[in-house]
Amino acid sequence: MFDNSSKMTKNEKVAFAMETLQNLYPEIPIPLDHGDPYTLLIAVLLSAQSTDIRVNKITPLLFERASTPQEMIKLTVDEIRKIIKPVGLSPMKSKGIHGLSQILLEKHNGRVPQDFDALEELPSVGHKTASVVMSQAFGVPAFPVDTHIHRLMYRWGFTNGKSVVQTERDAKRLFPKDRWNDLHLQIIWYGREYSPARGWKIKNDIITRTIGRISILKAFDEK
Repeated sequence: MFDNSSKMTKNEKVAFAMETLQNLYPEIPIPLDHGDPYTLLIAVLLSAQSTDIRVNKITPLLFERASTPQEMIKLTVDEIRKIIKPVGLSPMKSKGIHGLSQILLEKHNGRVPQDFDALEELPSVGHKTASVVMSQAFGVPAFPVDTHIHRLMYRWGFTNGKSVVQTERDAKRLFPKDRWNDLHLQIIWYGREYSPARGWKIKNDIITRTIGRISILKAFDEK
C-alpha cells in the first residue's frame, strides 16, 4: 500500500519532502491577514489556541478601531477584550495587546522591533510569535513550529516529537537556512490539506506515504 523505501537516506527523504512541498506550493499564501509588522504581531498573538479563520474574521473589526500602537492604547483593555472575545483567551490577550502597544511606544518609537529578544520581552509574545513576525514581516530566517509542523516532522521521522523546542532544532538542522521561511508555511498548508491530526487519509499524504516513520506506516497497514 505504501511507497516507503527503507533504502532512502535521511538526506534523500529531506530532499523529497522539500521538492514535493515546493511543487505543491510554489506560491505561498500567508495564513493571517495583516497590513504591516504591527498588525501581523497582533494577529499572531490572537491566533494562540485559536484558528486562523477565526482570527481573520476578528482582526478587521479590531483594526477598524485601532491598527497602530497609538490608536490601540486609546482603547481600554475591556474594549479590546469585547472585540476579540470570539478568538478565545480574550482576558489575557487583551491585556497583552494593550501592554505591548504601550511598550512599543515607550521603548521602540511605536515600531515593532526587528529583534528576537526585544520581541520576546513584549507581553504575551513568546518564541513562536516572535519567530513568525521575524520571518513573515522582516524576512529574517526563522522556523516557527506550530502543531502542524510538530506533527508532520514526527510523522516523517525528522524529529522525536518530544517537544516543539526539539522539533525546531531538528528542522533548522535538516533544512537549508534560505528555505526556512518558505518551508514552515509550506508544511503548515500541507498539514492542513493532506496530513491533518483528525480524518487523516494516508493515501492522500504522499510525503508520509513515501518517507514516513515506519511505526506509523505499520500502524496504518494493520488497520
